Amino acid sequence: MNRPDGRKPDQMRKISVTNHYMKNAEGSCLIEFGQTKVICSASVEEGVPPFLKGSGKGWVTAEYGMLPRSCGTRIRREKTSGRSEEIQRLVGRSLRSVVDTPPLGERTIRIDCDVLQGDGGTRTASITGGFIALAQALQWMKKQGMIKNLPVKDYVAAVSVGVFEGRPVLDLNYAEDSKADVDMNVVMVGKGQFVEIQGTGEGGTFSEAQMAALLKLAKKGIKELLAIQKRSLGDLRI
Repeated sequence: MNRPDGRKPDQMRKISVTNHYMKNAEGSCLIEFGQTKVICSASVEEGVPPFLKGSGKGWVTAEYGMLPRSCGTRIRREKTSGRSEEIQRLVGRSLRSVVDTPPLGERTIRIDCDVLQGDGGTRTASITGGFIALAQALQWMKKQGMIKNLPVKDYVAAVSVGVFEGRPVLDLNYAEDSKADVDMNVVMVGKGQFVEIQGTGEGGTFSEAQMAALLKLAKKGIKELLAIQKRSLGDLRI
């Protein structure tokens, strides 16, 4: 089977990370999954949502959006859409899964994920790059004396997998994602545990064996992404 871009079924696209992409953010990076490009920035803000006031705990949340010409046709510039809300909740849940929030005090770390160019996998790129921006912001907080230690329990990354032309494939681009029989997004931490699995039979049903094959591919891809995160963050101690 030949994939549209010539990759092998178990091959990731070229992954690139440019650290500290935005000079004014406490943490940021430009992450590229092939032709998908997302700016992830982290802002440290005083205060927490109303339901956490007085608790002494911090909060990690995310916002996601696509620029008007990030895709083939112009996307209307709007505050949020149903899709954007679903993705930003996923990014927020994923990042909170690896942060111990009480040491933050009543502060919020807000991760903004802005898609410059979309070619499939924008949510998985947002989670993977969002963690890098988050970790940088925590390092900044430590330098400022806001926290004593980095309250990070593990790394977290995400990748897409799917069944395309009858075969399980890793890290789908748009040409594959739009025609896939099965589409799945997998979020995992460094220790190998799952945070979330989103799987849909777009063209019908899928078997337990196919699901196992897809999860095996996802683990392979996430292992590669975790290694890239570790190289990008350098001195992060978990």
